[in-house]
Amino acid sequence: MAGTEVSRRDELLQIAGELFARKGFRNTTVRDIADAAGILSGSLYHHFDSKETMVHELLDSFQTGLFADYDAIQASDLGPRAKLEAVIRRSFEAIDHNHSEVAIFQNDAAHLGQLDGFSYLVERNERFRELWTRLLREGVEAGELRADLDVELVYRFLRDTVWVAVRWYRPDGPLSGDEVAEQYLAILLDGIGVSTQSKES
Repeated sequence: MAGTEVSRRDELLQIAGELFARKGFRNTTVRDIADAAGILSGSLYHHFDSKETMVHELLDSFQTGLFADYDAIQASDLGPRAKLEAVIRRSFEAIDHNHSEVAIFQNDAAHLGQLDGFSYLVERNERFRELWTRLLREGVEAGELRADLDVELVYRFLRDTVWVAVRWYRPDGPLSGDEVAEQYLAILLDGIGVSTQSKES
């Protein structure tokens, strides 16, 4: 019985997440979720007290796991460039495996961050910026990235280039998340990494 309850709850969260991602959090009503799940709106309240609770569970669970992996990468023995590559790969894995959650964050984080109980979204966004800029600075200091980089500008470029992929990437499409990540890494890092070959005069 308990297992069925959890399974149904997870199913409802998945349905809500897909609707939030497609229609936007503000444009999705409790009735929309209930209709998509084939239940009455009142039945949905048996599992969740509001759509805010649903989006919180989706985003908090997803981001907790994502940042745990980011922290593990940062604490690893990898060099700065390898860490940056690992963070980008993990980000594309998130776009692939948690497509709805990433889309919700990209589309609605600014609005949600103003609501009670969602201040952690603003904090995690800043934590994300600190992680990426730190890796870029460490890469420059280690001589693995170009010394003339404007770290803040490159961070914004990488952030927007990577995460905007959620708008076109489809998990059931022709390319896997890993394949897209490798293409992005080839384009992005080969453009800012220090060349290993001397330029012939």
